[in-house]
Amino acid sequence: MTENQTKKTMNKRKRWFIYLFVILLILVQQIPLPYYYSQPGEASSLKEMITVEEGYEEEGEFYLTTIRQRRANIPLYLWAQFSPYRELIPREHYLRENETDEQYFHRQTLLMKSAQEAAKIVAYEAAKKEYHVDYRGIRVTQVIEGMDAANHLQEGDLIQQVDGKEVKTVEEMNEQLEKKERGEEVTILLERNGEMVKERVMIDVFPEDIDDTGRTGLGISFPVTERDVTFNPDVTIEAGSIGGPSAGLMFSLEIYNQLTATDWTHGLKIAGTGSIDEEGNVGRIGGVEQKVIAADQAQMDVFFAPDDEFSPSNYEQAVKTAEAIETDMEIVPVTHFNEALHYLKTYPKKTGSK
Repeated sequence: MTENQTKKTMNKRKRWFIYLFVILLILVQQIPLPYYYSQPGEASSLKEMITVEEGYEEEGEFYLTTIRQRRANIPLYLWAQFSPYRELIPREHYLRENETDEQYFHRQTLLMKSAQEAAKIVAYEAAKKEYHVDYRGIRVTQVIEGMDAANHLQEGDLIQQVDGKEVKTVEEMNEQLEKKERGEEVTILLERNGEMVKERVMIDVFPEDIDDTGRTGLGISFPVTERDVTFNPDVTIEAGSIGGPSAGLMFSLEIYNQLTATDWTHGLKIAGTGSIDEEGNVGRIGGVEQKVIAADQAQMDVFFAPDDEFSPSNYEQAVKTAEAIETDMEIVPVTHFNEALHYLKTYPKKTGSK
């Protein structure tokens, strides 16, 4: 064999090796693992997403913070080992039995819709603006396996009454159920496939992987208040593909700021996270550490974090992360919309008002 023939043979082998490596890499990326992978996302300006008709301008900006999440594969699994802020969460923490990824993300879209409506109601109430709500009931989006609800309730059920008392919102239903003890049965009147149905469901302790505090409940996760709401002036939110309820607090602050003549941003870049209900209560969310990092990378001045009842709270997690990355961003604890508003209204003004 000549020298040229030898080189041709070696080059051919190299090309085949490269082809095989690329094919193997593609195959490895296609193999799903029983985890979801998440990492810090970004801080997104809300003035680009929210428009209040004839609303006021602002010098600073409110931002929602996100995490990047997808089904884990082998490369992402390995990549997650090199940072405490890249997480792998077992699939069953997100998906119910036999639920697909597409169904899970659809459920997140429903939660986002509910969060937007609650945020609008809170902001309009605080700004003393007109709105009207027509409540339809509480939509069941997930039943918890191992609890009695799984034997009686179904995804899509629309709950109307608990023990003969009308419940319009998730908060009203929870208030009814708080009085119940483990082993008690409650009568649920619901709409299913266009028909009214009564079911008796036993109250039980939530599984430890969902709530390790020993709390009792009906046995449904992520119920959604269904309602038709109209606002005057009109308001629209275009959040794109962002899902879940965690932007509720920041939505409400941006809407309130556009509704009122004073610019409560004071020229600052203000980020945060936290769900919100119609009463203005701010709730715990997942991935707060990653959202703090996303906010710091976007050079935010302030970050609102839910100061919930769990240990550690979202606020405590946020403070720990802020200290670890040595950010100058101020971490502010909130349990209610009014607390965030009080912080902004008592903040020393750096710029003029609108």
